[in-house]
Amino acid sequence: MITIPESFSRTLLRSGIISLWSALLFLPFKGLRASALLFGLLFLSVLLLTFAGSWVSSQLAKTAAVRERVRRSLPEDRRYLLLFLLPALAIPFAAQNYLIDVAVLAGIYIILALGLNVVVGYTGLLNLGFVAYYAIGAYSFALLNTKLSLGFWSAMPFAVIITTLAGFLFAVPALRLKGDYLALVTLGFGEIVRITLNNWDSFTNGPNGIGGITAPTLAGMSIETLSAYYYLVLFFVLVSIVVIGRVQRSSIGRAWIALREDEIAASAMGIPSTLYKLYSVSFGAFWAGIAGCLFAAKMRFISPESFTFMESVLVLCMVILGGLGSIGGVIVGAVILVILPEILREVQMYRMLALGAGIVLLMIFRPQGLFGGKVVSSRY
Repeated sequence: MITIPESFSRTLLRSGIISLWSALLFLPFKGLRASALLFGLLFLSVLLLTFAGSWVSSQLAKTAAVRERVRRSLPEDRRYLLLFLLPALAIPFAAQNYLIDVAVLAGIYIILALGLNVVVGYTGLLNLGFVAYYAIGAYSFALLNTKLSLGFWSAMPFAVIITTLAGFLFAVPALRLKGDYLALVTLGFGEIVRITLNNWDSFTNGPNGIGGITAPTLAGMSIETLSAYYYLVLFFVLVSIVVIGRVQRSSIGRAWIALREDEIAASAMGIPSTLYKLYSVSFGAFWAGIAGCLFAAKMRFISPESFTFMESVLVLCMVILGGLGSIGGVIVGAVILVILPEILREVQMYRMLALGAGIVLLMIFRPQGLFGGKVVSSRY
């Protein structure tokens, strides 16, 4: 009698469930025949990927000592800069304007996702209304630019300060709550900000939005072309990676991670939990304010429709996809979720279906995210 190993049985069962679930989702769109074909292809693909992943893992385990020496040789943010910088610098020379525009948007989302990663990934505070800070930063910059005629470099610091203060003031009462209750309060805050911007016609121009935002200038030259603006966004992306990476390795960053892992134990060790949570929310709002300023300066027009709840969900998906607490993972997650809708533009009807299926598969095979894992650096 032939006995089937238990691990192989589990792999078959998991492959069958995933394939059947995907085929049932596909059935209303393309019919029974196409769904059956999808079931077979997915079943074989999942099996192959599972066995290939096991083989790759065994090979990587043999090089663990070398990878550990490389990891210790460079701080985390510098490793990501080396991997990220050279191809990023070459994009304007090798891509068309459409791809450069997508890259600019990806850069803005990277900054936004890194800010949310501070709150969710490091401190463990689930925020479903992070887009509110993004909107406050964008509208503060737009109003300072159009009403007071302040330029990009003059208006941006004020807009970022306003956004940071908004994050601090909201966090003071909100951080009395935890878990799901905190998530619901942040969701409500995001909707309150959007509805306020939509209805305050005399100040924000309501649903008509704010137009006429001037382009940034540098050394007397206007940064109007996509290539020039791309490098401006890239500069802020690099600054955010370096600063957040260094804060992560500081005593404040380690305190955030301690609070995420066990707040009671961290408090018993003398970490003032409320104070460090305020630091986290304010620091995350700071980067959201920068992203909002860059978005407003790029679009030259903003309206409440750009800051819906789905934007908060999208940014949270970027953090979850890359891995909570991982700077490199957040970068990859942001790039994937900005580029993926453009790749699937031809099948626009199925884009959200593909995104949902991808997230579910990720939760099954890699629940910690693509690059999730240890986030406390051993270099103090």
